[in-house]
Amino acid sequence: MSSATITFPLLGLSFEFANSFTVFGFRIYWYGVIIALGFLLGALYALWRAKDIGLTQENILDMLICAAPAAIIFARLYYVLFYQWGGENKYFQDPIQILYIRDGGLAIYGGIIGAVLAVVIYAKVKKVSLGALLDVGGLGLLIGQAVGRWGNFANREAYGIETGVPWRMGLTLEGATIYVHPTFLYESVWNALGFVLLHLFSKKKKQRYSGQVFLLYMIWYGLGRFWIEGMRTDSLYLFGTGLRISQVLAALAVVVGAALNFWFLKRETGKLNEKEA
Repeated sequence: MSSATITFPLLGLSFEFANSFTVFGFRIYWYGVIIALGFLLGALYALWRAKDIGLTQENILDMLICAAPAAIIFARLYYVLFYQWGGENKYFQDPIQILYIRDGGLAIYGGIIGAVLAVVIYAKVKKVSLGALLDVGGLGLLIGQAVGRWGNFANREAYGIETGVPWRMGLTLEGATIYVHPTFLYESVWNALGFVLLHLFSKKKKQRYSGQVFLLYMIWYGLGRFWIEGMRTDSLYLFGTGLRISQVLAALAVVVGAALNFWFLKRETGKLNEKEA
């Protein structure tokens, strides 16, 4: 549906545009432009906050140089793995297609996993605070995810099941219109709200330990993604089962994030009690 007309009846809005444009004969997709914009804004925010959390801008730039390529590679591998085991076998039949990223097929969870692994390695090698890097990285991710979801809007993808809710989104192609949940918009708004809340939390010095913002990011994003993923029509499934892999990982992120946050808070409380004694 890359050329479908998009409408929002409640707002009286209608959008009709191509999902790509050409510059000097080279085709550029709006999806890529929007993803790049989200990455840039997240990076600029991280550079701005570096001093607040005890890092240098050089630390942030080095982290981005390590994390960005790892995120792209893992995002692609994650998609290929679960697309393949979900019943399709085109990547086994023609492995070279794995490299055709411009044709689509990146998964945000894979990107996050790759980025976190790269940051962990960077922090260990350079002996930089892992918690601080993850904190600012989590806030940057929320910006990138909030903006990046509009790439799905440009591609007419990542929408939900058909619905009659007042804020429904219409997709019209060849005279036929379906009305669906604008799940890309739900997730964009959820991530933007999460960014605002966690930004204020980190600025008001309420943070109890280094890395807490990132764990709260895991909980916030996991809760939203678990709910929103249940409405989508293009989910990847766990090895041919009826389980949506994104919902499984979202639930895991919430449980792990909450458990680690509880453990670290308990540890910090114990340290405080020891000092007072």
